[in-house]
Amino acid sequence: MRQVLVFGGSGQIGRPLLARLRRDGWRVFALSRERRADEPGLHWLAGDFTQSDPLPRRIDAVISCGPLDLFSHWLEQAELDCRRVIAFGSTSMATKRESASAAERELAARLHAAEARVFARAGELGIAATLLRPTLVYGAGRDATLTRIAGLAQRWRCFPLPRGAIGLRQPVHVDDLAAAAHACLSSPASHGRAYDLPGGETLPYREMAARVLAVLKPRPRLIELPSPVFRLAVAAAQVSGRAQGLDLQAVARMRSDLVFDAAPAQRDLGYAPRMFRPTPEMFEP
Repeated sequence: MRQVLVFGGSGQIGRPLLARLRRDGWRVFALSRERRADEPGLHWLAGDFTQSDPLPRRIDAVISCGPLDLFSHWLEQAELDCRRVIAFGSTSMATKRESASAAERELAARLHAAEARVFARAGELGIAATLLRPTLVYGAGRDATLTRIAGLAQRWRCFPLPRGAIGLRQPVHVDDLAAAAHACLSSPASHGRAYDLPGGETLPYREMAARVLAVLKPRPRLIELPSPVFRLAVAAAQVSGRAQGLDLQAVARMRSDLVFDAAPAQRDLGYAPRMFRPTPEMFEP
């Protein structure tokens, strides 16, 4: 029986990926910080990239749904008898590379270095590696953008946006990302490659937020404010602790297009992500 080790098996991408692997007949070893009960075809291991239960040394494939920089350091030290490595990174490597924020530039640099480490170590071990870069992830109520919009809108009974928040976005569902990782296992064309994984629809930020609000009960109002007023509102919310993670860089990106090409993944992985049709369950924590 084919065996796979999955890091981040209990995460928002890991859960649908485990289901696909089990349906396909894989014996799955999944790592989670909390100890969990085994299920048919699924053996849970407790730990993280730095310390865990003993991991299988001989394995057909390793898939990481966790932080890429941590996985890359783990892989550098691992002595694996393995043929295949698949790891998730992020398109933030590109979108935050030229940011005015030093922290965001540092994040982009970490992702770039981590990708390089994965490919280098895989080459040393003779492993075929593939890297996957999602755009704006949603679907499991655990993302930091759309679920946060839903939560704030329900708390405030409205959601404010600056006028001109029309930068293009491509939200991608967790199930489509799991399908892409699963497809890599049977795609020799994906060996040694990295793929951007956008969603199946490109739409303005304002429309994306409006669709999230439209499925909430009661439905919050979308309020567009002049930019100076919105910046003051953000500053006040930050002082009160109600807008953690929302800064002027994030606001500026609402007017910028963050668009990626799915064609290579479509060609090599049969990647066919869904349109953005949210439901309330997708934003329940």
